[in-house]
Amino acid sequence: MTGGDYYIPAAALWISLAFKLPALRHNWRDPLLRSVCSLLILSGAVFVFAAPPTISVVNRLTGTPNFSAPLVYALISAFSASCLILIVNWRGGPPEDTRRFSRRWMTFYGVAIVAVVVLFFLGETPVERLRDFDTYYANTPYIREMIALYLVTHHIAAVVMTVLCWRWSLQVRGWLRTGLVIIVVGYGFTIAYDMTKFAAVGARWAGRDWDGLSTYLAPPLASMGALVSAIGFILPLMCQRAADNWHTWATYRQLGALWRELRGAVPAGTPSVRIAWWSPAELRILQRESDIHDGFLTLGPYFDLALHARVYERSLAAGEGPDGAKAVADAAMVAAAVRARSAAAEEPDGPDALDDGPDGDEAPPGVPGPAEGPRDLVRISHALRHSREVAAARRATGTG
Repeated sequence: MTGGDYYIPAAALWISLAFKLPALRHNWRDPLLRSVCSLLILSGAVFVFAAPPTISVVNRLTGTPNFSAPLVYALISAFSASCLILIVNWRGGPPEDTRRFSRRWMTFYGVAIVAVVVLFFLGETPVERLRDFDTYYANTPYIREMIALYLVTHHIAAVVMTVLCWRWSLQVRGWLRTGLVIIVVGYGFTIAYDMTKFAAVGARWAGRDWDGLSTYLAPPLASMGALVSAIGFILPLMCQRAADNWHTWATYRQLGALWRELRGAVPAGTPSVRIAWWSPAELRILQRESDIHDGFLTLGPYFDLALHARVYERSLAAGEGPDGAKAVADAAMVAAAVRARSAAAEEPDGPDALDDGPDGDEAPPGVPGPAEGPRDLVRISHALRHSREVAAARRATGTG
């Protein structure tokens, strides 16, 4: 593999990281998000520092032949630990268990990294090897043990990740299951990488030359495994975020009919917070709900509770459930109240309460109040658009 074969995967991983940084800035205490970002940083770093051009630069800058070897092994070990910690945090469970397992994996791979560095400096690697360090020094004292240690710890992580993700994928559905299956496929490539490395190094121990497995076959397997696994980690999180955003915007749009119905009922000059066009959907929903509740309060004197009771009973008799019947009754009462207020406004001597609404912040009995959740308001908004009872209430009060 050339330098570009290493740098291109690193760039892809770090581009994915760039899309995660805004969320990390706002939720830096989220252990799952931190684990994802750590994984992307380390996986990209592994590719950068394992590239032959980078190996040559690091060796030259440090003045130590093959100094890149323990550096890359340490990065691979840290990446393995980050994958295991991510899956522990992702799966969830009691916080104390999550922290305990995370600390255990961090300790295990921390000790492995220290051992790799110590073994490197105990051994001798005078000849710089950019591509075949593992097989060239496979029989060198201490270096042999260092190579075996990094391969074993890397393989442990690959096997554990494969088992955990496969078992978990059998218990879940949707994008999470898809992501877990992709991770399993990615770690299939990683296990194949380990096997080719073990075979090449083992062949050296047996006096044979299978160096091609390590030099030419293993690197592409490692690249494919890291990229596929990273996709598996990122895909469910991105799709879940997209689904949440879609649901939030859908709720905002669904509230539109009720909001537009009540918008004309709020007296001119009523204070209102302006929302910038770039404001998030969650803030827009809060503003729209606030406007709706202001409209409810303003229409309070015009709500016909008898109409509400009649529509509610008819809706129940027509087969609506209690929640649906209440939403239809609320919508019919709102539609009638809007017309009643408009009619009162046209009279020269309209009621004093016309512009002020009810005293205080309390709505009259039976009126949808601030305790109503977004889902209930969405039901009312839907009934305003589609219910025959609402259309009948509008006809009865002279509207279309």
